[in-house]
Amino acid sequence: MATQIAGDGALIEPKDGLSYVRGSTEIPLSDATIAHFVHDTVTRFADRPAVVFREQRIRWTWREFAQEIDVLAAGLLALGIGAGDRVGIWSPNRVEWLLTQFATARIGAVLVNINPAYRLAELEYALNAVSCKAIIAAERFKTSMYLEMLQELAPELASATPGDLHAARLPELRIVIRMCDTETPGMLSFSEVVEQGRATLDTAKLDAIGATLHADDPINIQFTSGTTGNPKGATLTHRNVVNNARYIALAMRLSEADALCIPVPLYHCFGMVLAVLACVSVGANMVFPGEAFDPVATLAAVSEERCTALHGVPTMFIAELDHPDFASYDLSRLRTGIMAGSPCPIETMKRVVSKMHLAEITIAYGMTETSPVSFQSSTTDPLDKRTTTVGRIQPHLEVKIVDALGDIVPVGETGELCTKGYSVMRGYWGDETKTRESIVDGWMHTGDLATLDAEGYCNIVGRLKDMLIRGGENIYPREIEEFLFRHPKIQSVQVFGVPDAKYGEEVCAWVVLRPGEQTTAEEVQEFCRGQIAHYKVPKYIRFVDELPMTVTGKVQKFVMRERMMRELQIKEDKTA
Repeated sequence: MATQIAGDGALIEPKDGLSYVRGSTEIPLSDATIAHFVHDTVTRFADRPAVVFREQRIRWTWREFAQEIDVLAAGLLALGIGAGDRVGIWSPNRVEWLLTQFATARIGAVLVNINPAYRLAELEYALNAVSCKAIIAAERFKTSMYLEMLQELAPELASATPGDLHAARLPELRIVIRMCDTETPGMLSFSEVVEQGRATLDTAKLDAIGATLHADDPINIQFTSGTTGNPKGATLTHRNVVNNARYIALAMRLSEADALCIPVPLYHCFGMVLAVLACVSVGANMVFPGEAFDPVATLAAVSEERCTALHGVPTMFIAELDHPDFASYDLSRLRTGIMAGSPCPIETMKRVVSKMHLAEITIAYGMTETSPVSFQSSTTDPLDKRTTTVGRIQPHLEVKIVDALGDIVPVGETGELCTKGYSVMRGYWGDETKTRESIVDGWMHTGDLATLDAEGYCNIVGRLKDMLIRGGENIYPREIEEFLFRHPKIQSVQVFGVPDAKYGEEVCAWVVLRPGEQTTAEEVQEFCRGQIAHYKVPKYIRFVDELPMTVTGKVQKFVMRERMMRELQIKEDKTA
């Protein structure tokens, strides 16, 4: 099926002019569990720096990190948590989150990532959807009072014995562990669990449990942030995330000599896999600037911790580049990293390379359900490929681009991207119907619109749901966004469709201007005329101070669309 393997072993090019690629099998898949994965790294790099949490003033070597993992694992065992039990983690980026990720894996429990932005209804749904036995929660994050919300959902905590909760609305939840030491009835403190672990630590017992675990065991549930309906719990295995992390690190040329700054959230696969597990795979140092993204904290961490790598979504890099004190930070040691999470504007990528010293930064594409990365550029790819595509296929994966009938489209044509291979999730926890709808004959249907070129480079052109049709013309918002990013006064822009009685849909753009700049909708429209097709020129342009986003920095186009429809007094035709 192949014509050529790329020099880095990352790609087999398309054949017969069809949009199908299959990754190299030159580097074998690993059968390691996460615990074995960590053990191998500790064996090689025991005394090298592993973990830095700047806000919590924690610095550990790999040996110290592994010891703390074992202590927490022993503490969880003492509470009766074992293989297969679901343990929720609800917290911003804290060391307790990181320890829980690996301590649960050590004993075969399933880590359940709960979005830090969740409120009552979402929390209740998530805990019950996967029957969480335990939850480890921070006291609060921004305006979210986590412990108060748990007390509201489970008033039985007031009289419960810690570790033996019986709550009507959370029938499976038994254990609530708080990260703070403030007295709260019915809950255990994280420090108490750690103390219990130190008192009962038996490494031989932990190793014996590890010997019973298998690479294909489920180890993590991540809730996808759908725009409609309840989120679905994508269930990932050791094999899924361990191997994806290995190949991600390879594409970055990451090594034990690197220090990666991690401002992206741990609850998301960007933080958990592309950052943390990628560092584990090679022994690189993990540097956490703070509990949540802050451009100053990130720039300071890169400068003061001598970071060589930096991750982020495009909006994070834009915030760093546009900070008034940007020039005062020493970023000269930066070399590589990943920009992912949402489409990267070409102009932003160019600024990151030229102004942040990230000459080898890579672009990655994937989704939670595929562990997550399917495509990634390499450090040796030409800049034009790193600014216009998401790179080439990762090892041991297959991708095809298909039309509405499921047929593979010719190279260069747009269709839905489907992924197959080791990275595809086991399914949505407890929801076989949704699983069957998404995974057909082993192929994960991503819902993303993409093209492949003759060399196997992939370009994501939008979402199936984002594509709009105006007067019979298919319009891909990202194409218009990329053009508008060239406007010297525009800092950020998002394009989407709103219903229209005459054309079916009309093009709308929300624009964030650079600080101190002013312009008009007419000026922006004039900038477009003669440069892009007339039907792509936005009819509606709104200037806003900020764009509605998820906690991971993904723009919520459905929120913008709903607001515009209310402003324009448009009602959607549900009969179409």
